[in-house]
Amino acid sequence: MAYKVKLDVFEGPLDLLLYLIKKNEIDIYDIPIATITEQYMEYLDLMRMLDLNIAGEFLVIAATLIHVKSKMLLPPDEKELLPEEEEDPREELVRRLVEYKKFKEVAGILQDLEGQRKKMFTRDIPFEAAPGEVFFEASLFDLITAFTRVLKDVPKEMFQEIIKDEFTVERSMHDLLHMLVRTPAMSLFDLFKNSKNKTEIIATFLAVLELIRLKEIIVVQNQNFSDIEIIRNEKHRLNIG
Repeated sequence: MAYKVKLDVFEGPLDLLLYLIKKNEIDIYDIPIATITEQYMEYLDLMRMLDLNIAGEFLVIAATLIHVKSKMLLPPDEKELLPEEEEDPREELVRRLVEYKKFKEVAGILQDLEGQRKKMFTRDIPFEAAPGEVFFEASLFDLITAFTRVLKDVPKEMFQEIIKDEFTVERSMHDLLHMLVRTPAMSLFDLFKNSKNKTEIIATFLAVLELIRLKEIIVVQNQNFSDIEIIRNEKHRLNIG
């Protein structure tokens, strides 16, 4: 499938680490490096399979995790030979994560203030949740997690079936936008229900990523790691229409 989605418009490697820490309910100051390294590498493998353009920073953090993991696995007698300042090989990584997390939180506050400011002067129509419901945008890694769940639910025979039709990202984008004209919001999992094979599933997933990048759609959740809903970005459509 000759189609690449540039990952730099989404999140970076530290975002992925923070996502995994939150998903696994881990203490950021006591990271189980072996577990996190394994999960991090699984996400990188998925990105490669999807032909995403992985930034070099992801590979640098991967190398850092492997290096820290190797130090953590040293026998006790070899660990005693390490300098005192290197007692915990995770220390530098934790420091970077905590610092980055603080910047993200401040950036989120500023973004909320910007959104409140815009509402004072415009008549844009944002997505409105039902009374009592609160939604927030899903991250790239939420989408990849959902994608892996879809693949696990697909029968093995679907992966081996040979189908003459070719599914392209462009066609999937077109079909998805038409669906959202009829239905303003839909579940990400419902979107994959009628997929005929692995090729169509991947094309559909990449179409979702590209439409997010183009600001044609937004993806939201009502709580962390819950089902993802796809919504047409009416605000963007009004601005360009």
